[in-house]
Amino acid sequence: MEGAQKQDKMFLIIYSGDLDRALSAFSLALAAISLGMAVTMVFTMWGLNIVRRPDAKPEGSGLRKLIARLNRGGARRLQLSRLNMMGLGTALMNRTMRRSGLPTVADMIPLAKQMGVKYIACTTPMGLMGLTEKDFVPEVDTFVGAATYLLEAKEAALTYFI
Repeated sequence: MEGAQKQDKMFLIIYSGDLDRALSAFSLALAAISLGMAVTMVFTMWGLNIVRRPDAKPEGSGLRKLIARLNRGGARRLQLSRLNMMGLGTALMNRTMRRSGLPTVADMIPLAKQMGVKYIACTTPMGLMGLTEKDFVPEVDTFVGAATYLLEAKEAALTYFI
């Protein structure tokens, strides 16, 4: 497929579970879909926390349970990558967003889905963390491995790793 025309599509790979990076990813996705582009967001590694249900109970034993206990998911639990200040920076950011009338990441997940953004969760880190499909918000469309989403990504005009 070398030399083929790239589609009017944006492909976002979200590796980070940091609040500021998630906000950037969703801002790009919403802007692109508003411009008529097809948008796919792939959540992998710590980015899985963005679309993970906050009440998820990961399966497994030993290290998987420890990772799950230390790495609680849910869009409302995301922390800033810098200036988190033991949660104070995150609280101030969320407060500023609310006062400015800006949507939170938790608000953007269903909004982007309603606008047509496709969500993919990567199965390899899911297995490492003891997560299954039931541990994710209903907006997630599909659960696949890296090879599957790379086949889709190579068709995109824009690809970002966040």
